[in-house]
Amino acid sequence: MIPGMEPLPLPLEGITVVAVEQAVAAPFATRQLADLGARVIKVERIDGGDFARGYDTAAGGLASHFVWCNRGKESIALDLKDPRGVDVVRQLIADADVFVQNLAHGAAARLGLDAASLCAAHPRLVAVDISGYGPSGPYAGKRAYDMLVQCEAGLVSVTGTPEQPVKAGIPAADIAAAMYAFSGVLAALVRRGVSGRGGPVEVSMLDALAEWMGHPLHHAMHGGTPPARTGLAHAVIAPYDAYPTADGGRVLLSVQNDREWRRLAEQVVRRPELGTDPDFATNAARVVNRERTDALVGEALGGLGADEAVGLLERAGVACARLRDVQQLAEHPQLAARERWREVGSPVGPLRALLPPITLPGGGEARMGDVPALGEHTVALLRAVGMADVEIAALRRDGVVA
Repeated sequence: MIPGMEPLPLPLEGITVVAVEQAVAAPFATRQLADLGARVIKVERIDGGDFARGYDTAAGGLASHFVWCNRGKESIALDLKDPRGVDVVRQLIADADVFVQNLAHGAAARLGLDAASLCAAHPRLVAVDISGYGPSGPYAGKRAYDMLVQCEAGLVSVTGTPEQPVKAGIPAADIAAAMYAFSGVLAALVRRGVSGRGGPVEVSMLDALAEWMGHPLHHAMHGGTPPARTGLAHAVIAPYDAYPTADGGRVLLSVQNDREWRRLAEQVVRRPELGTDPDFATNAARVVNRERTDALVGEALGGLGADEAVGLLERAGVACARLRDVQQLAEHPQLAARERWREVGSPVGPLRALLPPITLPGGGEARMGDVPALGEHTVALLRAVGMADVEIAALRRDGVVA
């Protein structure tokens, strides 16, 4: 809190979001909105819900993807193949500020839930269409799973080793689209605050990831050669890699300029003459002589433990890091020291979760609500749109809601 000031509310308090969503791209976008105070109503299929619920059972019996992307939401299970189910969605949208969908190409339009149609009917609504490749063009109807888009966007071509291209270990295309959808919603809400009108927002996974390919893309387009796959090394900087230590760890370091190289040569490699040796004095020379450069650094660090190597590099003013696995990330001392971990409720009990990266000093902490069970809020939401219990019972009997 800021001394002497009343705490600020979360910035999206009072905003209602309806989302017909699945997998990662849309759910991760709307989770950001929920963390910032928005009420998010998640519309799921009656036969199992969001299919990400079934990816695994690692989170105490729940799917890790689902737990990550869906805290703080209300779940309503509807059959959108039945007009009565679509009518419930329309009633929810009538009182909403934002609508988000990432259905298969053409599905939202067939239901009348595409952004253009909804914004024409509700001028203040911000409506988001998330797709794989965009609404038009030869790829519009292609299936767009994360790995496929990583390949189409060229990410896989610059990731991996010289011998083997690999996809990113996280769903980079989904996350990229989610974050542009999130920022697109915020921008459209600001515009609505000025103009009174919301409007459509379009985000495609390919567009989002192509933007993230900025450096290699511009390097190749403007006269350079496409960057080579170099594993943990850097295509145009040396030394920049991971080096084994005596205790089985690996330490990464990055020398960004020749002053840092001279410090590394003097204080770590213990050969100060390398700072002026023509074979090593400039980055261009070190790249040409990468194998020799790496051998010198590797020999200097190979007899040290990882903690000892990191300490030595830090004292020399050389940027460095430990190569940590995922479990070590969960125990990272910096996250612990900054108290970034919380617990969220779920159908299987409390689960550990990270605070979102956006911190708003002077206001309340992010709203990290429970992970919902499928259809947990169906009855309450149907009652909220004015439906009587006898109508709800009929819909449940007919398999329209769950």
